[in-house]
Amino acid sequence: MTKIIVTGAAGFIGSHIAEALLRQDKEVIGIDEFNDYYDPTLKHKNIAILKAYPNFKLVEGDIQLLDWPTLLQDVEVVYHQAAQAGVRASWGSGFRAYTERNINATQILLEAAKDAKNLQRLVFASTSSVYGDAETLPTHEDIPPRPVSPYGITKLAAERLCSLYHKNFGVPFVSLRYFTVYGPRQRPDMAFHKFFKAVLQDEAIPIYGDGQQTRDFTFVSDAVAANLAAATAPDAVGEIFNIGGGSRVVLTEVLDTMAEIVGQPIKTNHIEKAIGDARHTAADVSKARKILQYQPAVSLKEGLTQEWHWIKSLYS
Repeated sequence: MTKIIVTGAAGFIGSHIAEALLRQDKEVIGIDEFNDYYDPTLKHKNIAILKAYPNFKLVEGDIQLLDWPTLLQDVEVVYHQAAQAGVRASWGSGFRAYTERNINATQILLEAAKDAKNLQRLVFASTSSVYGDAETLPTHEDIPPRPVSPYGITKLAAERLCSLYHKNFGVPFVSLRYFTVYGPRQRPDMAFHKFFKAVLQDEAIPIYGDGQQTRDFTFVSDAVAANLAAATAPDAVGEIFNIGGGSRVVLTEVLDTMAEIVGQPIKTNHIEKAIGDARHTAADVSKARKILQYQPAVSLKEGLTQEWHWIKSLYS
């Protein structure tokens, strides 16, 4: 049985990746420290789903303090999803958590990975935030990264560390730059989760700036498919891929779609533009399509509908 590690297994994307692997009868070791960046109760709900599978094992702890040589014995693939997420919280006193959890933790994992004899692939969760306000839309992987947030800086640093360990020690990494992933289990600090929760509570949705910003939204099952492909595609090692949803949408149009799904008008409250938010994002996924056979399959309306049903079950 293939043995796999998923870091951040109690989180949004990590829990979906772990569940997909368990459904394929893989042996999965899930690693999570259950920090309080958001309510750990939500993370424990995600883990409860995974614990229903007999081939799942949970290791609770800080990545920097774990016995990695022992953990990596016989492991063929590591999906490194654990991170300190969120653009807005990365300023000021919160920055240390980003350097510790995004840079230092990744370096410790890479140090262990270079000596892991059975490791075939390390799939690293990167982010479109490394691009910042990209000059070219849609953005391809060769465009120089210009992060506009401390979060983006730390994720880019971690990604560069992966490249260094690949070049110098042969660590078989693949990096996936996610473009705004959404869907069931989405973190409560993320926009769609906050928006749908506000609808349920009959509150106005906070909109940063004028609402004309655009995003490339990626449904979580498409992000999972990209991860599974990155772990097996023969030509993927050492490469960086954009993972987007295939369409760039204006935020106000998203709100119209949400109103259609929930069956009522949505109240909005415009607030000041957030520092560190890119104005526009759009993924050129042609490289992922060619090498990973990546093809986003879930439309925004379909994906939002699934998230709405999940939010209702969470808060009802």
